[in-house]
Parts: sequence; C-alpha cells; structure tokens
Amino acid sequence: MADTSALVSKLSSLGLKDSPVEHVAVENNEQWAEALATASGLPSSYVLTKTLVFKPKQPKSEPIAPIVVVIKETTTASSKAIGTELKLKDLRLANEDVLKDVFQTARGSVSPFALGQVPQEHIGNVRVVIDKALLTGDAQIAFHPLNSSQTVFVDSAALKAYIASIEGLQHVVEMDFTAEPAAPVPKPAAKPAVKKSSAATKTEDTAGQNKLGIQTPKSADFSEWYTEVVLKSELLSRYDVSGCYIVRPRAYFVWQQIQEFFDAGIKGMGVKNCYFPMFVSSQVLEREKDHIEGFAPEVAWVTRAGSKELNEPLAIRPTSETVMYPYFGDWIRSHRDLPLRLNQWCSVVRWEFKNPQPFLRTREFLWQEGHCAYFGKEQAMRETLEILTLYRRVYEELLAVPVIEGEKSEKEKFAGGVTTTTVEGFIPDTGRGIQG
Repeated sequence: MADTSALVSKLSSLGLKDSPVEHVAVENNEQWAEALATASGLPSSYVLTKTLVFKPKQPKSEPIAPIVVVIKETTTASSKAIGTELKLKDLRLANEDVLKDVFQTARGSVSPFALGQVPQEHIGNVRVVIDKALLTGDAQIAFHPLNSSQTVFVDSAALKAYIASIEGLQHVVEMDFTAEPAAPVPKPAAKPAVKKSSAATKTEDTAGQNKLGIQTPKSADFSEWYTEVVLKSELLSRYDVSGCYIVRPRAYFVWQQIQEFFDAGIKGMGVKNCYFPMFVSSQVLEREKDHIEGFAPEVAWVTRAGSKELNEPLAIRPTSETVMYPYFGDWIRSHRDLPLRLNQWCSVVRWEFKNPQPFLRTREFLWQEGHCAYFGKEQAMRETLEILTLYRRVYEELLAVPVIEGEKSEKEKFAGGVTTTTVEGFIPDTGRGIQG
C-alpha cells in the first residue's frame, strides 16, 4: 500500500503548506478536472499534469529501464521525440504490471512521487523527463499523492527538490516539448490526419462519457491499443497475479474452435489425445538439463505443501518433453509400437519475464503440444511438415491471419533439436514479425 502520510510529510519539508485535497477517485484528467471543480481549498492558480511511464525496446536479458515523463495536461508527449532526446528506440507505454511491480502504483494514481517507491535495484535504471513548461510560471502544479482520490499542489522548486531527493536516481532531463512540431518537417501531409484524429478523439470523449471505447489510436501506440482491444472487447480480464489473465468466454470460444479444427486434422493422421501431470521432479529436470537449459530461468517451482517443505522441489511444466519422453521409452518395446503419435491440450507456466502482453507473453497460457516417435528420420520430418501446414491453416483458414511457413536459424532453434520449424506472422504497425 502507498504511504501517503509519509509522502505528505516529506513534501511538507520541501515547502508544501496545505493538506491534500480530498475528492472522488478519478481515472483520467477529464474526471480529475471535474472532481476539483467541486472541491474547496484550491489555490487561485494551478495546472493539471500527466505522468506517463514508457519502456524502451531492450533485450530480455537486461533489467527493465522505464522512462517517467512528467508534463502539463495540455502538452502532447511524442514517444518518438522522447526517444530521440534519450537516444532510445521504440518507446511504448508501460502496462499495469510495470506500474505495479516497479512503481508500486496503478493507472490513474501515477505521479512523480511514485519514484520514491521504486526499489533500489531498479531506481538506477529509471529515467525521468520533466516538461520545461511545468518549471516556469507561478501556478501551483497538481499531482496525485500516490492516490487518485487526493490532490496536492506544489511549486516547481518543490517538484525539483523531491526528484533530486530520490536516492540512486541518476537520469533526469528537462525537455522542451514545444519544439516537437518542428521535427516532422518532411511529412507536412500528416498534419491534417493528426488534427482529424485529435478531433475525432475529442468527439468520442464527449459522446461516450463512460470511456468504453478505445482511447489509444492504433498508430500512436500499438502495444497500448492492442491491450485496450483485448480487455475492452471482453476477451481477457486482468488478474491479481502479475502476468496472468482470465480467459473470458469470448476468447475461450475461439480456443475451442481452434481445438476442434486442429483435432480434426491430427486425428486423420492417427494422432491421439492424452494428458500428462503438470509437475516435474527436480531429478528428471536434472537428467534433461541440456534440453531444459533455455527454459531454466522461466521454470516455476513448488517447494512447500502447507507449512511443510517438500522433500524434493517440483517444477511446473514449461513444456512437456522431459515429462513424456521417459515413458515413451517404457511404451515402445519394438518397431511394432511405432509410430507413437500423442497430442496434449493443457496449460504451461513460464515465470521469468519482464513485460507481459495479453495472449502473447503471459505466465500461464493455454497450450497444444504434439509429441511423436518414428522408426526413421524421413517419416519424422515428413509428418513435421504436414503438422506445420496444419498450423498455417489454423491461422489462415480459421483465424484469417496470413502467415508463412519457415525454419528457425541455428541460434533460435529449440534446445536439443535437429531443426525447428515455425509459422511467422507480420505486424504492419510495428514492422515486426511474430512467431505463431
């Protein structure tokens, strides 16, 4: 829980004279302005603010390096301009998990005061960008003190003093956002489109006060737009375990259609469905350590039953090769038992990652895996390519998503594999490929 009283005490030592103003909890600046309009004890002149948290494109092996951008409500913050200023690429708005895990706050309550809650192991990676327009003039600056049902008013000196007081914070930049429009000179034709988009958004806001529509333009922030789509279309709901989501009926119906389509295809090839336990003993994982090496950081472990420590920790499957293949050796006694073709519908858990994305990168997810054993490599490769084509048909014929069949590079192939095949899609708005 955020310690508002400790924050107010610290701000008082930096020049805060008045207590926080109480009002109804708000989710955005429009609601914030309405709440303050009926409140008492406000300064004669003040400006509302926006505090945005971005994350740059970075390798998975690196610790997350969020960017906190503090601007006037009327300032437009271009992620491209901020990235250029900081020499970072592909900035995206951070999701709820980053706000919760790094800043210990939630959307609607974000302010520069959340910097005081960042753990020491993360604070050195955080960058702060302050709108220069906030630091000029005599108007008081409004922020939420870690709680969207309160507002404090500070001057620019107190804001700068608070940020300077954060131990371990090394990267603070003051940025002139009024210089931004000069940057896209080669694209004057884009200006009317931006105006139109802005006007359309404003019309949407006034027409639909309940904010059920999509607030983020797809062209502005694809990642945030995508998250809004899957949540507001009721495909998923957030869950109180970071990186996990509730699959709602609409999304689960799609999954059932995929199961029906794929099951019909593999059963025609002689594949049978089965189910193996989700737990893997540490001894089995150790025997297969070369195979599991790529998954090692992602393995979740069960170490206790109630208050009692388990004699042997149990892993929750990140994939099932290590679970299934020892039993293949028991079941296949001669060539007469070949080919052995099994398929499993289940869920798997992969724990260690930094930036979850609904459906794309979550800690637990629905899963289909086929495991077959053959007499020779030729038959194995032939049926592998047949299954690959079936995967492509799922995307193109059932889901209407174009993909291409291919083979992974040597560095990307599955640990212990001869080769790794894949179907790859393309996201036009980001210019990136995505593995199916």
